[in-house]
Amino acid sequence: MKKLIIAFISIVSVLIAGAATAEARRLNDKIENRPYADMRRWHLGFSVGMNTMDTRFAHNGFVTENGEEWRAEQVNYQPGFTVTGLAALRLNNYLSLRFSPGMMFGSRDIRFLELNSGAEESQNIKSTYVTLPLDLKFAAMRTRNARPYIFGGVMPAFDVSKKRNDILKLTSTDFYLSVGIGCDFYLPYFKLIPELRFSFGLSDILTHDRPELADDPTRLKFTSSIAKATSKMISLVFYFE
Repeated sequence: MKKLIIAFISIVSVLIAGAATAEARRLNDKIENRPYADMRRWHLGFSVGMNTMDTRFAHNGFVTENGEEWRAEQVNYQPGFTVTGLAALRLNNYLSLRFSPGMMFGSRDIRFLELNSGAEESQNIKSTYVTLPLDLKFAAMRTRNARPYIFGGVMPAFDVSKKRNDILKLTSTDFYLSVGIGCDFYLPYFKLIPELRFSFGLSDILTHDRPELADDPTRLKFTSSIAKATSKMISLVFYFE
C-alpha cells in the first residue's frame, strides 16, 4: 500500500511539473484550458486504475480437540484492476455529488499458522466486485489548469465471483466508507483526474455458517478460529472527463 501511495504522489508530481512547464511556455502563463468546464451542471466520464485489497482478521482463541490454535493473516498485497464510470452533479462552485459505478478485480493471499507446531496452510481468494460509490467532492479554487480536491462517501460492493468450498469463504456483500484526494488537470480537450481512494469495510465479510464442511473438521477449524474479518481497499484511478 505504501508503494501505491508513493506511486500516486510521484505521478501527480510529474503531471504538475509537466503542466507547469507547458503553461510557462504560453504567453505570460495566463491561458487557461477549458475555462468554463466546471460551470456545467452534469459531468460525465470514466476511469481506469489499480487497487489493492487488504483483509484484517480478529481471532476468538478457538482450540481444536487436538490442541491446535490457528491464526490467519494476509501476507502480501497483489495489484488488481479497476474500471468505473462517472456521473457528477454540480451543487455549487466547490461541491459536487458523484456517482461512479464500476468493477474491481483483485485477490488476497491468506496464510494460516498453527501457534504450537508452526504448521502452515495457505489460500488465494479472488474477488470481482461490482461497486456503487456515492461521494461528496469538495474542490479548492482553480489555479491555472489544476484544481485539487478531497472527497468522502459510501461504497456498497457486491462480489460476483464464483464461490468455492475452500478453507475460507467470503460473503457476497460489503459496505465501505471512503475518503480520498485527487486533482483536476485541465487539458485542451478533456480533464485528467488522478485520484487516490481509501475504503474501509464496515461489515464482517467471513461466512461463518459452513454446513458443507460439517463432515470435514480439518477445514472447518480455520473458519471456527476467526471471530471477524473486515476488508480495506486502496485504489489509484485516473478519470477522463
